[in-house]
Amino acid sequence: MPRKLRPDAVLIQAFIAGALSFSHLHDLASAAGQDGWKAWAYPISVDLLLVAAWRRMRTTTDNRPAWVWFVIALAASLGANIATAGLLDLGNVPAWLRILVAGWPALAFLGGTLLVHTPTEPAPTATAAPLDTPEPTPVPDTHEVTVERVPEPAPELPPAPAPAPVSVPAVSVPPALLDHARKVADNHRASTGDRIDLATLRLRLGVPAPLADAINAQLA
Repeated sequence: MPRKLRPDAVLIQAFIAGALSFSHLHDLASAAGQDGWKAWAYPISVDLLLVAAWRRMRTTTDNRPAWVWFVIALAASLGANIATAGLLDLGNVPAWLRILVAGWPALAFLGGTLLVHTPTEPAPTATAAPLDTPEPTPVPDTHEVTVERVPEPAPELPPAPAPAPVSVPAVSVPPALLDHARKVADNHRASTGDRIDLATLRLRLGVPAPLADAINAQLA
């Protein structure tokens, strides 16, 4: 799909400047005695030398010759612009200017040939310097001697003493609590037909486990 051309102030300004400079060079060459197609060839020669010098400056590291020819072509263009601005009588061009205009084609051809056909040196690119890697230090070849030791027998430990019996203090059951427990057990037997178990007795009386065990032993 072709791209649409958009108006650009820089391009418009460049077109206007190029057209005016082209016209001034033509008028100066025509006034210096170069009539017909020769007067139109002078602006083209100046512009081509400018382009050749600019390309040389952008593609090589040694820009001194390119700058010299760029300044020469720019001086020719600016000189024509100034000369045709009323500072020079185009009806009576001096002889030295006629000589410069007549010798310009040979000068432009020499500059263009030197710029285009001289070997160019490309700009150096930054390359990372190789890192000096240290050489590995040679390790002497040594034979390792492994000495196996016979494990010593573990000393025999004396037998652990038997745990002493723990005497559990007898839990005394209050008579009133024992009577209440019998009533609870009788009611449980009457309602279920079975003897009350320890967990149910403890839950009904709300007593700790040792006391419930003592009451259950006395109810048996």
